Amino acid sequence: YRTDYTGRGELAPRQQHMAKFLRRLQRLADEFGIAIVITNQVIAKVEGGVYCIPDSKKPVGGNVIAHASQTRLYLKKNKGNNRTCKIYDSPNLPSNECVFSISELGIGDPID
Repeated sequence: YRTDYTGRGELAPRQQHMAKFLRRLQRLADEFGIAIVITNQVIAKVEGGVYCIPDSKKPVGGNVIAHASQTRLYLKKNKGNNRTCKIYDSPNLPSNECVFSISELGIGDPID
């Protein structure tokens, strides 16, 4: 979407196209009972001197992706091969997080 739609002048058409695409994905999920995984890049918020706020990030996809998603997870890289997965927003799951590792053997318990 970045190369197809550039600048704020094309924000509305980009968001409309993305919303239409996400509705199609939702219909596929409903019809076939499948999970759809969407990734969304985050950027650092640099407005108003927020450098002192830890983990001040903002999703690039905006409200269109947020509203189309049922459950949102926030993945963060930790030291080494460890990662944190946090349930950011879900209609039927409580807010929670877990730490895991990714290695040559696959996904496992965190490595100290």
